[in-house]
Amino acid sequence: MNTRLDMPGTAVFDLDGFLLDPAMWSESLADRIARSDGVGELSELQIGLLHALRREFSRNGTVTALSHVCHLIGQSADCMQHLFPTPREAWRLAGLPNPGEEAKAYL
Repeated sequence: MNTRLDMPGTAVFDLDGFLLDPAMWSESLADRIARSDGVGELSELQIGLLHALRREFSRNGTVTALSHVCHLIGQSADCMQHLFPTPREAWRLAGLPNPGEEAKAYL
């Protein structure tokens, strides 16, 4: 697992690949991580979902029901599984902190 991506203000990740400082997140960083992970270039819909995840985390400080996040962007409740390989990948690409072992089991 890469712990750094070369860029100005280098982003640093924990051992599970989660961004240590969520303030370092940007759409271009998410796209770089996605490409590095083999997800490919992110679509506008995927980027919208990442922004929704970040907003909900900012409001609640925890993992939100993923079906709710899909609803917020006008998609069906199972959009996450269609847009990303796993919900954990979406969480990681959104630059959110490591949610802990219990929450990762739900992602």
